[in-house]
Amino acid sequence: MLTNGCKYAIRAVIYLVMYADVNNKIGAKVIAEDLQVSQPFLAKLLKELSGKGVILSNKGPGGGYFLSEENKENTLWDIISCISDGNKFDECFLGLVKCNNDNPCPLHYAVVPFKKKILSDFQQKTIHAVVEEVKQNGTAITLRNLDM
Repeated sequence: MLTNGCKYAIRAVIYLVMYADVNNKIGAKVIAEDLQVSQPFLAKLLKELSGKGVILSNKGPGGGYFLSEENKENTLWDIISCISDGNKFDECFLGLVKCNNDNPCPLHYAVVPFKKKILSDFQQKTIHAVVEEVKQNGTAITLRNLDM
């Protein structure tokens, strides 16, 4: 349901909240290396997020990306809608062009409640809340440095 761009952007924002602040900004190269994602693609995503005010950035020496306390109150949906138009949640799970309550696909009624729930969660959950859950549960945003 989420594009790779949305997934990378969410991971990058979580990373920034965990490791960056106004006195310790982080560049796209470092974030991409730590998250093990394409640096040019991530740089484009970070530029979009910064341009729309979801994250902050400074150029030049000591520059990079970070979030203010106000930015941390944005929701996951703010990130998703910045990177993608969000229409993935309206698309048919089986890829049919026209799928709705009047013309349902075989999985329509099984998937609709799930899609509504996850959309609601994305619209309500703040970046700050996600980071708190990551810290509390020890969940990973990268597989780097994990014993496998």
